[in-house]
Amino acid sequence: MAVIDRVKFDGLASRDWIIYKHPTDKLVTGTQLIVGEGQAAVFVKGGRICDSFAPGTYTLTTGNLPILNSIVNIPFGGKTPFTAEIYYVNTVTKLDLLWGTSDPIQLIDPKYHTRLRIRAFGQMGLKIMNVKNFISTIIGTMNPADVVKYDKVMDYYKGILVSKVKSEIADIIINDKISALEISAQLDDISKQLEEILAPEFENFGFKVINFFIKSINFPDQDFDKINEILEDKAEFEIMGDSRYAVKRSFDVYESAANNEGGGLAGAIVAGGVGLGAGAAIAGSMQNLAQTTVPEKDSAFCPKCHAANPSGSKFCNECGALMTKATEETIACPQCGKANPVGSKFCNECGAKMEQNVCKKCGAQLPQGVKFCNECGAKVGE
Repeated sequence: MAVIDRVKFDGLASRDWIIYKHPTDKLVTGTQLIVGEGQAAVFVKGGRICDSFAPGTYTLTTGNLPILNSIVNIPFGGKTPFTAEIYYVNTVTKLDLLWGTSDPIQLIDPKYHTRLRIRAFGQMGLKIMNVKNFISTIIGTMNPADVVKYDKVMDYYKGILVSKVKSEIADIIINDKISALEISAQLDDISKQLEEILAPEFENFGFKVINFFIKSINFPDQDFDKINEILEDKAEFEIMGDSRYAVKRSFDVYESAANNEGGGLAGAIVAGGVGLGAGAAIAGSMQNLAQTTVPEKDSAFCPKCHAANPSGSKFCNECGALMTKATEETIACPQCGKANPVGSKFCNECGAKMEQNVCKKCGAQLPQGVKFCNECGAKVGE
């Protein structure tokens, strides 16, 4: 290659380049070196960084190439030829560098106790501040024939970046007990913490971290479905209350088991491997539920939700409605106790005849089938 007396790199149309090796290495003293704004030029000889130049125009002499001169021993005077590699480095701030965790962070959500596969994505800005540090770490891995772009260089540092991001996010979720569903509110604080952690790491390679942002922390829909089931159960639990929720869950489990081979509650208990004590407890729970849902004959019935309430109640203990209306406009079935409108001839729940057995002497209402009044002792029917 012929010796040239002018070295310049005009850059590329895009600003994605980060390092460029000038095609010539045949130089002479007196060669003009031009370094544009947002660039730095570095001389390398035998893999050793010799001299660097900030933006400006330079005439190469033994005076401004002291380290290279000590290696090559360039004679003084005249246009003495020498060889050296020239690298141009882009020192313009790059703000649109995207990053993401290629592998998910697998952990147990501290609030919902289910396994999640969390991924994080974001953006960062970098600027090369120490050109010599950058060149010394990258020069052995680059292809001298190509322009090296930011995305390729970022591949070299991706391991450091992803490792720190994973560690910090996992630490916050596990140690601070913040659910992955609620971590979005912490993105700004987490971004600042990670920027402080990453800054010294990138300084070792000549970079300054201008900014660092986490745009999103998310996990697959399959993992969200598990949490959604938990949230639905939790809502049902809060609405129904402790005891009713537990009994309902028992019904659900044993209804499913009874539909399988073996059939029936006893078969379901045996097939499920439930012991006698557990079976008795479930039977007791079922009996208690039946007792709470089957109204007593002497109960007052809510005119709104028809729930059984103790006689004399002013408000329904199930829905809170006023109970006065119930005593004025409804009458209990003598057979099943269900509230019915006054004047009904038959119960709208069990179909029993609604005629009341009344003592003709004192007017007291009597249960069906009694022979003597339990108020005055008179014989029924006389």
